Amino acid sequence: MSRYYAFNGDADGLCALHQLRLADPAPAELITGVKRDIRLLDRVQAGPGDQVTVLDISLDSNRTGLMRLLDAGATVEYFDHHYAGEIPGHHNFVPHIDVSADACTSILVDRHLEGRYRLWAIVAAFGDNLGQRACALAESVGLTERQIEKLARLGEYLNYNGYGDTVEDLHYPPVELYEKMKPYPDPFVFIAESPAFTRLETGFRDDIGMIDSLSPVLEGVYHAAYLLPDAPWARRVSGIFANRLANSNPSRAYAVITPNRYGDYSVSVRSSKANPQGADILCMKFETGGGRKAAAGINRLPTDSFARFLTSFAEQFS
Repeated sequence: MSRYYAFNGDADGLCALHQLRLADPAPAELITGVKRDIRLLDRVQAGPGDQVTVLDISLDSNRTGLMRLLDAGATVEYFDHHYAGEIPGHHNFVPHIDVSADACTSILVDRHLEGRYRLWAIVAAFGDNLGQRACALAESVGLTERQIEKLARLGEYLNYNGYGDTVEDLHYPPVELYEKMKPYPDPFVFIAESPAFTRLETGFRDDIGMIDSLSPVLEGVYHAAYLLPDAPWARRVSGIFANRLANSNPSRAYAVITPNRYGDYSVSVRSSKANPQGADILCMKFETGGGRKAAAGINRLPTDSFARFLTSFAEQFS
């Protein structure tokens, strides 16, 4: 029997994997990539008796790969909070799917493990910009404000590391970053002792300082869109920038658009915090779009669709 974990390379995917592997560290093959590399099941070759665990990637986007694995006799356990579409009924399929606006994959894993490694679920919730939910979980385990602040920064840094066109854009490839996290059941010890935390913190501070001069290319009362330059730092901060914008004005929806290596654009969309709905609907109007109600994206927006996206964005959040 072989075991496989296919996981998103952002904070939520990493922390979900870490929780499950702390509970069960049996040898397994890890399949992941940059945050936008979501069709991971196409890369999994499993058969009768094999076990596949899927973390933080849309079932709808991986439906073909999922059905191939189930038909081949593999058992698939699936934790996710993105748009799923119709959930298959199969005797080898174990879904843990919740598309609620205040859910993330690490929270679903935390439920499954009955809070065994909850501190890492809190890190992930902060990384996924679910601040209120993260704070509620932190209160449940009696954390101080200073401790909450530390976990919030770690979540932001882990999420920041996942953004880029390729792993060369990242400070750490996600599998390597997981290996840095692996020895630490306690995220506070990781923060205090791991050189990886220091490297992420330094890179984050250098990159985030570059956004101060940016101005929106489209702006309304309830929405604003930003076009970032074609540079590795811009690709790295695109998701964090979108989260920070959304937190800065809860009544506004935001889009952050970044040139990518294909000659077109990658897009991050955040619904307003006051009404966290519609990001997935908007992004799924475009061929490579998807996500969840509060936060979604488009992997490859053709340059000739740029104007149509801005129009659709303004209409969705007017």
